[in-house]
Amino acid sequence: MARSVNQVILMGNLTRDPELRQTPNGQSVCGFSLALNRSYRDANGEWQEATDYIDIVAWGPLGERVAQYLSKGRRCLVQGRLQSRSWEQEGQKRSKVEVLANDVTFLDGRGAESGSDEANSEAEVKPKPSKKAKEDVVIEDIGDEPINLDDIPF
Repeated sequence: MARSVNQVILMGNLTRDPELRQTPNGQSVCGFSLALNRSYRDANGEWQEATDYIDIVAWGPLGERVAQYLSKGRRCLVQGRLQSRSWEQEGQKRSKVEVLANDVTFLDGRGAESGSDEANSEAEVKPKPSKKAKEDVVIEDIGDEPINLDDIPF
């Protein structure tokens, strides 16, 4: 029998805060969803934007770390595999395909919220260091006369 390959790599933003739960036997499981943005050309040749929403499941210590460090809007890279499951709800058969995460890489800096107005406005408020013109930058020599940086050959 031939072997199959089931490997997924996704990068996107969390659509909601991760939900950490415990199974009856005490194992941690974390569920979250990623928004994956893409661009494509329509029949008229115009660029269109589309977003796909993918559910992710992370088990054990990985799920605990995801719940602790990630929140809505944060970017992450998920490596894992597709998994389908089915169940019966209110007499109807239901099924779902989701990604079972093997590894989650946090892409935003700690405390950063991708896309949040607060983080963006904070970055804009910080003053940029002023650059002096070359003739203004002077380094004092041990001697009495200052050295102009324009006089240095390298």
